[in-house]
Amino acid sequence: MYPVHDADAILLLSLSLAAKRRPADLVEICAAADLLQGVIPNPAKVSDAFARLSAYGLILEVNGGYTLNADAQQMMEGMRKRDTIEQRIHMLKELLAEYHLQGEHVTLQVSDEALSAATLAHRAAQNSIAKNMLVPKPKPVEDPRKRPAKYQSFSAKRAAARRKD
Repeated sequence: MYPVHDADAILLLSLSLAAKRRPADLVEICAAADLLQGVIPNPAKVSDAFARLSAYGLILEVNGGYTLNADAQQMMEGMRKRDTIEQRIHMLKELLAEYHLQGEHVTLQVSDEALSAATLAHRAAQNSIAKNMLVPKPKPVEDPRKRPAKYQSFSAKRAAARRKD
């Protein structure tokens, strides 16, 4: 597949996150992209990425939602969990550059207006009171003065308990 853009890799990553259990709609894809990068890509670039990836058969439309085909899922299984998002995007771009068209596929046309509406709906859902499950959990603040306790063997603990008595 040539040329490969960053939006292609970002769309595949966000779609793999959003469509794990069922086909994802545009709002869920925008939420996943926001979670991955902290920024939702430009709707025009995402629309072009939808067209390119669906022309190669990597994205399918199922029951009004979008999902990855078997080849795209296999690309995602090759990703390591400890890699950063930038490393994953780079590896996906390499995999996409090596991918060759296999047969004819339907090109999905997702309008910029639909993507803009999905982005606005996601931003409205972020600001609402309802709990958003696609948000990372906040990490507790650790006290820098707190140190782990000194290790004592069982016999040392028993001797200390006898001294107290």
